[in-house]
Amino acid sequence: MSKKNIPLGLYGITAENFAKGKSNIECVREMIKGGIKIIQYRDKNKSIKEKVKEAKEIAKICKDSGVIFIVNDHVDIALLTGANGLHIGQDDMDISDVRKIVGDDMIIGVSTHACKEALKAQKYGADYIGVGPIFPTTTKDTKPVGLEYLEWVVKNITIPFVAIGGIKKYNINKIIKTGAKRACLVSEIVGGDDIKEIILELKSKFIH
Repeated sequence: MSKKNIPLGLYGITAENFAKGKSNIECVREMIKGGIKIIQYRDKNKSIKEKVKEAKEIAKICKDSGVIFIVNDHVDIALLTGANGLHIGQDDMDISDVRKIVGDDMIIGVSTHACKEALKAQKYGADYIGVGPIFPTTTKDTKPVGLEYLEWVVKNITIPFVAIGGIKKYNINKIIKTGAKRACLVSEIVGGDDIKEIILELKSKFIH
């Protein structure tokens, strides 16, 4: 079982196309001001060159603030920037192959959408899993898995997990009631007019 620290509460993810004109770097600074302790750099639209430049800057911001920095998908960018972790999907490399590349110290997270995927991730050494999308979401094309899968994970998975997908201020209580201790609200946070204020409001709902 993983002993790496995955902070409780809110898990931040960048999403510039939902940020209403704010840059990923601006959003990261505001997320940190709000008290988020783990941030994943995810950008599906920029070139590799642009991603590397941006990830380097975000890595420095996170390091200076004592925030865990996770890179989505790109093993090379994670290694290059000295990231704390890498997050992979079901269509990416197997966890065991990723581990051979990044070593034992790097955090590896895996997106899961079904019980067998969660069990496999846990068995093969994931440090945490993403669970979702719980509700319909515009940030991913994946079909919602609903609260049932989250409830199953709460009862059956022993590594840390993050509920994600369509979670908003109005429905986050449903997530908390399942017993989940971590959640990610992507567009709700980066798309807000005052990111810090939104995070503080959300944190007040979470039971740590």
